[in-house]
Amino acid sequence: MSHYDAMRSRDPVVVSGNKFPIRTKFENDSFADDTTVIGLIKDKDESAYREEVDRLATWCHNNNLLLNTNKTKELVLDFRRKTDIHPPIHINRAAVERVSSFKFLGIHLSQDLTWTTNCSSLVKKAHQRLFFLRTLKKHHLSSDILVNFYRCTIESILTSYRKALQKVVKTAQRIAGASLPAIEDIYRRRCHRRAKKVTKDSCHPAHGLFTLMPSGGRYRSLWTKTTRFRNSFFPTAVSLLNSDPSHFTSLQAQ
Repeated sequence: MSHYDAMRSRDPVVVSGNKFPIRTKFENDSFADDTTVIGLIKDKDESAYREEVDRLATWCHNNNLLLNTNKTKELVLDFRRKTDIHPPIHINRAAVERVSSFKFLGIHLSQDLTWTTNCSSLVKKAHQRLFFLRTLKKHHLSSDILVNFYRCTIESILTSYRKALQKVVKTAQRIAGASLPAIEDIYRRRCHRRAKKVTKDSCHPAHGLFTLMPSGGRYRSLWTKTTRFRNSFFPTAVSLLNSDPSHFTSLQAQ
């Protein structure tokens, strides 16, 4: 299932995450990376998803891996008007806790796919790093050094919720005594840069979403039904690349 299909679907999507220790013959516990199972439930049939979880549990058992059910979480994304009751999944006869949000690869995912929880975490982290920027200011460092520090430690984590995060930028701007790029500019620049990397990598899973029109001067726009999808990365990336003539000039030159 592609990212595009998942965003378009109105069927519930279930995400399960787990961190489990590896059992070695020396009785030492070392931790492997998080494992995530994503299932798309269609026509109220959850059998394929539950069978996949059972296969994962069986594979772990056969390979001397112990699933930590206490750290396993289940997140259900269901945007239908009439939602059904989804019974919890069980691993080794233990029910898996269902949550409204959890942290996945550094991002807080919520069941309503909003950025409220993730933004609150980012703002808290950014304000913590403003303390170090103030400390550098007290030691009379130049504005150039303060701006470099800001870009390396604060700007790098500002990615969503423009109004709340723009306040962090303004505070850093007053401390550094220099003009700093706005959140919108940072987002557009990074989105544009990431989109160009995707179009150049034919092995990228999302490479097929960037389809050139017969004229070769723009990409085919992605059909979007909801505002949530319209404001997500891929439709925005296509729009940004279409507004950059130099990108298509470089493609024609290759």
